[in-house]
Amino acid sequence: MLFYDSPNPAPNPRRVRIYLAEKGLSVPMQSISIRDGEHRGEAFLKVNPLGQTPALVIDGNDVLTESIAICRFFEALHPSPPMFGVGARGVAEVDQWIRRVELRLMSPLAMVWAHTHPFTARVVKPQYTDFGESQRPRVVAAMHEIDAALAARECLDGKGYSMADIVLLTTIDFAAFVGVSMPEEAKALRDWHARASARPSAAA
Repeated sequence: MLFYDSPNPAPNPRRVRIYLAEKGLSVPMQSISIRDGEHRGEAFLKVNPLGQTPALVIDGNDVLTESIAICRFFEALHPSPPMFGVGARGVAEVDQWIRRVELRLMSPLAMVWAHTHPFTARVVKPQYTDFGESQRPRVVAAMHEIDAALAARECLDGKGYSMADIVLLTTIDFAAFVGVSMPEEAKALRDWHARASARPSAAA
């Protein structure tokens, strides 16, 4: 087994690192530099033709290439402590929040990143800067939605720190890197972020 990782600020590999830290799991890792273009190099493209990290080689040629799929693989092998919810409703609630964070927050953020940031200019051609900038309000609006939900709970599913919180933490931190900070008035989101960032796993 070999986990292909990339250093911060890449949010998707960080999801897996935080998850593994929460579970107390350790797997062999190889770092792939996105800054240096190693994810587009011939060697890594043989692992993942999409040229994206993370990737997990399980047995020989068996490869998983999506962060949530990789974490679910480990969850099936190591169900305790549960990070994807407990019981039918609990699992559904965690999935619900993962989807909301990815679709309502991460999707427009990815467009801001792809079309406005100088780091992506070498691979996103052409960059549609006006379109990218138009997505910033959508990112902020999603942050307000999540802030409202967190006003009545300590974590996204209301039961315990889960994979949904990991997805949110990595997305919020990536948003700050891209240049979209949490709104000052989003107190519940900011308080949640402080709690999540204080967990030892957040340093992964």
